[in-house]
Amino acid sequence: LLLREIAPGLHLVADTAMPPDDPLSVVVPLDRNGLDRLAALDRLLRHLAGYRVPPDQRMTAQQRRRLKTMLRAVDARQHQASQREIAQVLFGADRVAAEQWQNSPLRDVVRDLVRDGAAMIAGGYLRLLRFRRRP
Repeated sequence: LLLREIAPGLHLVADTAMPPDDPLSVVVPLDRNGLDRLAALDRLLRHLAGYRVPPDQRMTAQQRRRLKTMLRAVDARQHQASQREIAQVLFGADRVAAEQWQNSPLRDVVRDLVRDGAAMIAGGYLRLLRFRRRP
């Protein structure tokens, strides 16, 4: 296999027998994730053709903010920060000091952020590649 750059910062893994100027093809399995793959392919083709790439619809702005906060909380926890220290950084020292920590809802929020962030790191991030589905 050969790693080939097809655009700045965009790489492709290809068979070494494939000439560099040969056109590429894509196989999209017709399974539960087929529509997700087609949406990703549409974004890739638009990028390669120089068209405007529409915003990714898989996550809302609120979900993006929460994801960033989760990763910050997990990173702090992995660097031995306490939940209270994490809360002070995320929500401000004054807000944390204004509440009794043992009964503070901020404590629960930090616990949930660390738990959910750890789940993302453990493989839950793959859900970010899929659109939400109704059962």
